[in-house]
Amino acid sequence: MKKALAWLSFLAFFSVLNETVFNVALPDIAKQFVVPPAVANWVNTSFILSFSIGSAIYGKISDMYGIKKLLIIGLLTYSAGSLFGIFAYAYLPAIIAARFIQGAGASAVPALIMVIIARHVRSEDRGKAFGLVGSLVAVGEGMGPVIGGMIAHYVHWSFLFIIPMMTLVSIPFFLKVLPNESVSKGQIDILGVLLLSIGIVMFTLYTMQYNWIYIVISVVLFVGFSLHIRRAKEPFIELSLFRKRKFIIGVLTGCILLGTVAGFISMVPYMMRDVHQLTTVMIGSGIIFPGTMSVIVFGIIGGTLVDKRGNTFVLSLGLFLSIFSFLIISLFLDETPWLMTGMLIFTFGGLSFIKTVISNSVADSLEPEEAGAGMGMLNFACFLSEGIGIAVVGGMLTKRTLDFPLLPTVENAASFLYSNVLLVFIIVMTIGWALYTLAFRRK
Repeated sequence: MKKALAWLSFLAFFSVLNETVFNVALPDIAKQFVVPPAVANWVNTSFILSFSIGSAIYGKISDMYGIKKLLIIGLLTYSAGSLFGIFAYAYLPAIIAARFIQGAGASAVPALIMVIIARHVRSEDRGKAFGLVGSLVAVGEGMGPVIGGMIAHYVHWSFLFIIPMMTLVSIPFFLKVLPNESVSKGQIDILGVLLLSIGIVMFTLYTMQYNWIYIVISVVLFVGFSLHIRRAKEPFIELSLFRKRKFIIGVLTGCILLGTVAGFISMVPYMMRDVHQLTTVMIGSGIIFPGTMSVIVFGIIGGTLVDKRGNTFVLSLGLFLSIFSFLIISLFLDETPWLMTGMLIFTFGGLSFIKTVISNSVADSLEPEEAGAGMGMLNFACFLSEGIGIAVVGGMLTKRTLDFPLLPTVENAASFLYSNVLLVFIIVMTIGWALYTLAFRRK
């Protein structure tokens, strides 16, 4: 079983790595194809959208088709998307499509790893298993910008598509070790998946172009989805969860806060390139890497504090760290790039606290028999909000409606837009904190 845990950690590392590895290369992609940030950011947004929807689908159908079959299909799809991206790197729509395919395949990994550990790891070893996988996930998040920056700077960003193909070496092991499980009867809510997925894509397109036709189509599809799941025998999303006030508020808070931080992280490479003219490799290794690696330490601290001081205290502390970092960056963005390095440690530290609290709060609001569906919905919603957050920020940077001097400490014209967007982030995160404290004030 030690070998199994090693391979599971290997897959977890590469699935998360691919979320962040393209982040620092986005300015290079925008420059190569002569497109605004709103378009370039779709290289990440498309991956996260399919990743979020796929993670919910894989988890829901694991009993119907068996873990082994779904995991192999996921890994093959992940690599197929990578191979497509390698050969189609000169055409931006193909790059975005390749990232979408990658996300659809990679989403099998987080969804099925939890099921594999729950079913095939002894109860006395599960804590170690989850801890090992969690640590590798954190390392993957930290190494993504470094690896992406180095490859994009010294070779070419298109070679980033080669990295996920390393997961293919794990297939023979899982074919041999994972049992052929008996499957249960059921049906996939295909119509529900399509209505929700296309509605989400239309809404995300609206945040990029602000074309009213997209938001109209999105609203129609969402209304159709809400009517459909009331009649479906096995709906894509469990209706009973919507009757739980604290669950809904917890998920909504997580979406607001995690989506905002994801949007900020996607903006960092553009800030460092426009304001301080840093290279891609410097942005990845010198600016972003220290902050992402701090997540490991803050994750341990956050878990301990939740047990001792409660969810509301830790969430407030996490919000303080994130908002403090946003405020300092907004005020002194044009002073020195190394300020960003230090502040990102606070940003990622706050993010770690927020993730811990949201997961714990949502889990507490669920009955044992609702845990699987409820936590699956949380993961789906939070992954999705991160993709939308990245798209929204791309739209803000492209439309440049906030590109004017506001703070007296900011004198560099290249900093005006980024400084003002950070102030918007502070307001949004404050609203998220207020929403949570009102719902959980008795906790």
